[in-house]
Amino acid sequence: MTARTAAGAADGGLGTAAPALFVVLWATGFVVARLAMPHAPPLGFLALRYAATLLALAPLILVARAPWPDARTAAHLAVSGLLIHAAYLAGVWVAVATGMSAGVAALIVNLQPVLTAIWLALGAERIGARRWTGLALGFCGVAMVVAQRAGTEGLATTSVALAVGALLAITAGTLYQRRHAPAFDLRTGAFVQYAASLSATAPLALLLERDARWDWGAPLAFALGWSVLALSIGGVFLMFVLIRRGSATRVASLFYLVPPVTALQAWLLFGEPFGLLAALGMALVALGVALVVRR
Repeated sequence: MTARTAAGAADGGLGTAAPALFVVLWATGFVVARLAMPHAPPLGFLALRYAATLLALAPLILVARAPWPDARTAAHLAVSGLLIHAAYLAGVWVAVATGMSAGVAALIVNLQPVLTAIWLALGAERIGARRWTGLALGFCGVAMVVAQRAGTEGLATTSVALAVGALLAITAGTLYQRRHAPAFDLRTGAFVQYAASLSATAPLALLLERDARWDWGAPLAFALGWSVLALSIGGVFLMFVLIRRGSATRVASLFYLVPPVTALQAWLLFGEPFGLLAALGMALVALGVALVVRR
């Protein structure tokens, strides 16, 4: 099966459920960060996550004899992987570890739809008044959700810079991949990306977190397993499929749904506040995304 054939089969099988499933899975990333953060250093955990993901992908690739990308495509995938995985996740996790609340980090990172739209407006893709309106409504809704529970005690210069860096990284990475590597086998392509991410993250973890404490137990083991299977494989594969299927603006707008869904998950799992303001914000986000994705 070729890369394009595999992509088409995946697209057809996922159908209209792919965007909703992607949002739910991606939103669990902040919940997993909260669960794992007290038990492991951020860079060390991410390096372990990338290594475990490579071990999980290897047998899938070998059994299916999945095709490997050519050297040029592999190089582009390595660049996009460093941006989408290594830089984005490191920025978010270290920002939260240094004191920024997960809510504020989510708000900063989920400026991505606006940043993507501005970048594309400077290029060839037409955004249109309806989509601009949807982007604005979505951002206002995200702000309402986060405002109810986000503190400002963690807004140090370092943590803000890390979160903004993560925003720039995932925006640039998704646009770069869409342009330079639009078609590839998901299994081998992801392997290349995670190998590049591991090669960048592991040395930093060894250098900066040599004396960090690891508290192995059920919470950390669950966080690692979920991060590998549900996020690094499931969530990222869905994102790649969505990038292929739609415009960058439509795909980016889905990230507006992540903070509200994260807030709902945190309310269910940890009892974090989720009141009327958050509910109104979720409704506004849904309206904004609907305006953006409607053809």
